[in-house]
Amino acid sequence: MTDKFSDMPLYRVSRAAFAAALFGVLAFVLSGCQSLESKDQKPLSPETKALLKQRGAKPGGQMYVRIFKQESEMEIWMEKTSGTYAKIKTYKICNWSGDIGPKTAQGDRQAPEGFYVVTPRQMNPNSKYHLSFNMGYPNAYDKSHNYTGAHLMVHGGCLSKGCYAITDEAVQELYALARESFVGGQRKFLVHAFPFHMTKANMNFRKANKWYGFWQNLKEGHDLFLRTGKPPIAGTKNGRYVFFATPDQVPAEFKISAASSNRTAPRLITGWN
Repeated sequence: MTDKFSDMPLYRVSRAAFAAALFGVLAFVLSGCQSLESKDQKPLSPETKALLKQRGAKPGGQMYVRIFKQESEMEIWMEKTSGTYAKIKTYKICNWSGDIGPKTAQGDRQAPEGFYVVTPRQMNPNSKYHLSFNMGYPNAYDKSHNYTGAHLMVHGGCLSKGCYAITDEAVQELYALARESFVGGQRKFLVHAFPFHMTKANMNFRKANKWYGFWQNLKEGHDLFLRTGKPPIAGTKNGRYVFFATPDQVPAEFKISAASSNRTAPRLITGWN
């Protein structure tokens, strides 16, 4: 018997079709698995490498992230050979939850504001939101105020319950920049999260807000970066953030008290060791 659509015997058509279909399925599955397993190792695009070069930076350099909550902006900065930083890109934050103001309690669905440090241990290649990293909340400042919460992330997927969500494409690039920074010998990168662009006009507009004093404190670190072109070193003392332009400006008390169990002792903001 022959197939009416072909002069090839029917059983041969079926076996050929089956083999082709099976090969296609296997190729799809294998390719999908490979993609899933290697998304955290996906190289930077030639376009991103060219942009870094154009801005006087290169893969493997020190990275710095600034977040502006109300404007839904995430800025990516890289250190140049001069030691100052160049803005590489601004990603749109497609979702964050809560309102402007810091996160203070587990379940309040607030996205953090403040000064955070990310180390390699905080990178998550197995996130269900494509890729992610833990911001390091609560930091030493948050703990000194007995703020609670955990698993506050920057991730893909555009869905947030207290995190900062960007697109999968954006987090793919951000993750690759961070990975290359660690491979290049960097031990951390900084994430500084602000409620809004901290201009004089924006601050004056919110003078009556209960968080105004806290935001004034954040603005000290924000403005130090603008003056020096380098991210400040952040610490906490007496319930406030304190900032230093260079490591040699950090007082000895911040190093001595690093191992203290007293949450209010002076200490620098650090990530997971």
